[in-house]
Amino acid sequence: MPSKDLQPEQLKIWLAAVTRKDAIAFRALYDATSWKLFGFALRILVKREWAEEILQESFVNIWNNADSYQASLAAPMTWMTTIVRNKAFDLLRRTDGAVEIDADTFDKEVMNAMESADPTPLEALQLTDDAKALAKCLGRLEGAHRQAIALSFYHDLSHSEVAEQMKLPIGTIKTWIRRGLERLKTCLGKLGSV
Repeated sequence: MPSKDLQPEQLKIWLAAVTRKDAIAFRALYDATSWKLFGFALRILVKREWAEEILQESFVNIWNNADSYQASLAAPMTWMTTIVRNKAFDLLRRTDGAVEIDADTFDKEVMNAMESADPTPLEALQLTDDAKALAKCLGRLEGAHRQAIALSFYHDLSHSEVAEQMKLPIGTIKTWIRRGLERLKTCLGKLGSV
């Protein structure tokens, strides 16, 4: 496994070389970061084959657009993670079937993210006891309400996009999200997290 110590300065050097179409630098960049970016894609998409597809598309994008990276705006991993995130969300929007957010899978993924010693792009959020309480309360929601909330908040979809994704009327989605949020607030209040 590659070193978990991703040095931003080294990543910047490789990205600069990739702008000159240096295949060796690109391979080094890929070897150093692909495991982390794949894990990030997998957390969003859940399906391994989708995460693999998005990782490949993201690295093609990185190869073709390395010259658009601006070190003054973002760290290299932040820039690459944003590419993966955007491509993952694009894939979710393109899929014909609704994305199922399963409570067991969702809870396991959230808990794995919190318990993992591996650094993740979400480290900055510093998952706390509140995040654990939120995962527990989300797991208690009805599946459809949890799915609507997850699509809206975790996948950054509008209510109309959620309605389209779930193939339901927008009024139903708004009601489910509102009721789900009310139940979350009640649950979190009982757990002392609000």
